[in-house]
Amino acid sequence: MALMHRFSGSQELAIQVAEAIAELIRHDIAQRGIFRIALSGGSTPRVVYSRLARDRGIAWDRVLLCWGDERNVLPEDSQSNFRMVKESLLDPAQVPATSYLPVPIHIEKPQQAALEYENSLRERFQGADEGGWPRWDLVLLGLGDDCHCASLFPNSAALHVKDRWFIDNWVPQLNDHRLTLTFPAINSAREVWFIVSGQGKQRALETVWSGPRDIHRYPAQGIQPTHGRLQWWLG
Repeated sequence: MALMHRFSGSQELAIQVAEAIAELIRHDIAQRGIFRIALSGGSTPRVVYSRLARDRGIAWDRVLLCWGDERNVLPEDSQSNFRMVKESLLDPAQVPATSYLPVPIHIEKPQQAALEYENSLRERFQGADEGGWPRWDLVLLGLGDDCHCASLFPNSAALHVKDRWFIDNWVPQLNDHRLTLTFPAINSAREVWFIVSGQGKQRALETVWSGPRDIHRYPAQGIQPTHGRLQWWLG
């Protein structure tokens, strides 16, 4: 059963999530010598990362930061998830370049970019996978008003993929490509945390938790860690 954490607002949420991530990083490094995380985009995670960057007790050289999804834009674009993480976490915390693995971008060839990233992930997880899937220590996710998570959007082709870690997902409602982890690549994690803030998300939350079971309409319902724990952080 999923764990639920509720806070008074987005600021308190960000503080508590950042502290919980820092504690988990220190614990897992002490236990296994490394911490592997898939990051989420969005405004709430930006605040979380900014707070996390202030923690001087994190051994960033023993952390592997990856991206759970990315937009098909260049790294300097204002919509880039990489740019957001760079500005809020990588630069302020002086994270070494060997500790993060951004998604390569080929605007005209998103399928090639996704395959390159999957191959890079497989190399970095060699010997640390779970039944052929990446054994993340933590995957962070947001929740869209339409119940999408990562870049797994309603009625998109990625929802059917069971044999890939990371793919190019054409999203008809956006008329655009998105690059994203797949369901099985997320559900292999030890911990999966949804970070959700704002009253505007209440309807989506109720749909995911209590609505009819239909991952094609409500993709976030497909997040069910196979041998891990699901947590909801709400503010």
